[in-house]
Order: sequence, then C-alpha cells, then structure tokens
Amino acid sequence: MPYAEKSETAEIRETHDVEALVIGSGLSGIGAAIRLRQAGVRDLVLVEKAGEPGGTWRDNTYPGCACDVPSALYSYSFAPNPGWTRAFAGQPEIRAYLHDTAAAYGITPLIRFHSEVTQARWHRADARWHVETSGDRYTARFLISAAGPWHEPLLPDIPGLADFPGEVFHSSRWRHDHDLTGRRVAVVGSGASAVQFVPAIQPDVARLHLFQRTAQWVLPKPDHYVPRAERLLMRRVPAAQRALRNAEYAAMEALGVGFRHPALLRALQKVGALHLRAAVQNPRLRRALTPDHTLGCKRLLLSNTYYPALTRPNVTVHATAVESVRDGRVIGADGCVADVDTIILGTGFHILDMPIAERVFDANGTSLAAHWKGSPDAYLGTTVSGFPNAFVLLGPHLGTGHSSAYTVLEAQLDYVAGAVRHFRSAGWTTMDVRPEVQAAFAAEVQQALPSTVYNSGGCSSYYFDSNGRNSFSWPWSTGRMRRRLAEFDAEAYDITSDTARSAAP
Repeated sequence: MPYAEKSETAEIRETHDVEALVIGSGLSGIGAAIRLRQAGVRDLVLVEKAGEPGGTWRDNTYPGCACDVPSALYSYSFAPNPGWTRAFAGQPEIRAYLHDTAAAYGITPLIRFHSEVTQARWHRADARWHVETSGDRYTARFLISAAGPWHEPLLPDIPGLADFPGEVFHSSRWRHDHDLTGRRVAVVGSGASAVQFVPAIQPDVARLHLFQRTAQWVLPKPDHYVPRAERLLMRRVPAAQRALRNAEYAAMEALGVGFRHPALLRALQKVGALHLRAAVQNPRLRRALTPDHTLGCKRLLLSNTYYPALTRPNVTVHATAVESVRDGRVIGADGCVADVDTIILGTGFHILDMPIAERVFDANGTSLAAHWKGSPDAYLGTTVSGFPNAFVLLGPHLGTGHSSAYTVLEAQLDYVAGAVRHFRSAGWTTMDVRPEVQAAFAAEVQQALPSTVYNSGGCSSYYFDSNGRNSFSWPWSTGRMRRRLAEFDAEAYDITSDTARSAAP
C-alpha cells in the first residue's frame, strides 16, 4: 500500500512497495512484465520516463526507419504478429505491435509514465530496492533494468558543433518540424540509421554531404510487401506462421556460423562487393565505399537504396571523420569543407556505457557504472554480483550480429522467470550471484571471442568498451544461449532466506 512521505522540498510524494519494478517499457520491459506475471508476480509496476511505451521504436521516428531483422522473427514468440505488411517491418508497425501487445496482456495499466528513474539503491535492512523517480518513490523486492542499449543517443564531441548557427539533431531525436526541402545537409556517420534515412531525405535536400569515417558492408535487403492473402493465411493457420519463423531463425543461425568462423563469410562478402559494384559505377566513389574489414566485424547493414542515393548529383561522400565545425561549415579530418545549414548526427547510442548504470547503486552507495569501470559485466548477461535481486535485460556479453533482439531477450526472460519462481517457492529473501561465478563466465566469453569475426575482423566497433574489451558479443550460437539460460542455476548464487533472516539476532 502506498504511504505519503514528505521530501526536503516539502513536496508530498507517495512511496509504493511492490514485488517487482521494471525500468522501461520498450520491448524488454513489456516482455519482462508479461513473463513476470506468468511466473506469478502480480504486484508489479513499470516506470517509464516518456509518455508512451515502445522504447527505441518510440524514439526513432526518422524517415525510412525500419527493422533489419525479418519481421517474423521480430516479435515475441508467445505473441506472434500475423499482420506484418512487409518482410522487414517499418517503425510505425513495430511501434503499434508493442502498443497492442502491452494492451492485450494487461501491461499498459501497470506503466507509470513520465516517471524517470533518478536513483535505485539496494538496502540491506529491508532487503528491498529503493527507487526514486521523477514521480513517486518505490520499494521493490526485484529490480529489472530494461532501459536498453539502443536508447540514449551518442553525441560526438566535435569542436564548434555547439556554436553551429543552423539546426543540429541526432537521428533518434528527429526534428520533424524542420523541413529539409532545399536544405544543405551534413550527415555525420554511416551506420544503421544513416543507411536508412539518407535515401529517404536525398531527393528533397539541395545538397547532402555524408561524412563517413569508416566504410560499411551493405548487403541487398530481401524486403517486399506481404500480400493480404499471405497475411490472412498467417492469421488463420498459426502453424504456417510458426513454420516461417522457424525457417527464418534457421537461416539466421546458418549465417551465425560464419560469425564464429570468419573464413565462411568471404562468400557473403563477395555478395556485398557485387552489390556495391552494381550500384556504384564511379571507381573513386566505389573505392571510398569499399570496407577494409571483414564483413560481420561491424553490424550487418541491409539496403537496396543506400548506394544508389550516394551516386546522385546532389550527394558528396567525404571518406573522413569530422574534425570541427566553424562558421556554418563542417571541416573534415582530411581538410574537406562542406557549407551546410543542417547537421544530422547518425552517431549511434551509448551501447556499453548505458546511462542507467550511473543511477543504480549497491548497498554501499557504489554505482553499477563504478563497479564496471568501463567494462560492463554480468553473469549470463543478466545478473551482477553485489546487486542482489536485480536483473539486466539485453545486457553485456549477449549481443549477436545475426539474430533478433527478441531471441536474446526471451532466453533471458526464461532465466529471470525461473529465478523468480525458485526465489518465491524456496522462501528466499535475497539472491546475489557469486563473484567467482561471474568472473568465470566472463573469462569463458573472452576466451571464445578472439576467433570470432567480432574480434578478428579488423575493425573498430561499438562491441568494444572504453577499455578495449569486447563486452557486447556472445561468441556462440543463440541455440547455446537458449540452452544455457533455460534453467535457473541456484548454486551460482549466495542466498538468504526468510527462515535465516528471522533467526538472526
């Protein structure tokens, strides 16, 4: 039951005690809430800093925004969507799917919108997480961080950028009120977002200057409109939808073999080279767009329109990083100059330095970020020693270059649900993964990574943290991930129980 508490500023705020508190209401938060309820947790709340659910699919509304994983795989296995209108769904449909799923499973009423977590701290005295938000306060037995790695935009530290007289915005904070028609636009970055929005804006702008620090492999995108008859079949014959999902999963896992054995990716790399050659006739431009690393070393990109857009007369590709911005001009590291009135940052996100880690504290007041010291670490990518009764979703060591985030998430949710069921049935008060278990898992991952394309592909990517360690990638198949997380391993944890607690002096 909530009770009133008076803050230092004389503001009356309620404190609610719940069994589980989920931070975020994107695909991870919604999925966590559904599985927790299925595990028997009824006293549950999600805190969301925005005004609606959806996470990254709410925030990223840039032109051309779409999924780069086949639609049939980009959904919860327990809530398949037979209505995708494209083989690779666009942002509006994915956003609608998340809204609909949250509503269908009764999750929407549990979300507290406009409630940004400012601090979450473990208290030994009552074995609860104490959570401060911009709304109410909470105490919770379980804390589930579902803030996600593709959430907080990474803004580059470019000298003079803050003084640019025109418009500057990140692709995930798209300025729809800023008409790009006839504008002179600089795009900084050539990653997944830029590959999608550059072709969408190119026909409208007067000039487009793409600053590409590193050339990317871009493969053809096997996207197409899904006919109504096929959607009707998927709706009426669930077995057909399961078959499609299983076939696409098998295809993605076959691709994943190459990530673990990079020599196998050479054939696919030839497809990328042929795709580039067919679209770009100019030898100089083609050389600028040809990567010098093995395909798969960075995130795989898919597009049928990116290369053609770069060949248009109003587009200039600058194969260089941005050195500075001065007097309405973007200056490249190679000395090139672009006079522009708009700068769009396609510079990615805080993937491994997740801001939420600065706001979660152990019992001694040390933040999760301070524990990690620049190298995120979690047992099975899910639990962190020193942070009892807490789970991190889409956490470190679980990233793949070939599969769906839903595949990773559901493997974790199996583990979390098993932990919660075990916790409740055994009468535990706390569970904290043993530090030696966490360290052994991290060592196992690091030992397996060097032979993968992530580490041996010859590139610099967001997979590597500030200390130069790959803290992002899972070096094995997702089948192995699912098997590894299928059963909760209680022996990996130090626990206290209600009985032991009540017997303590």
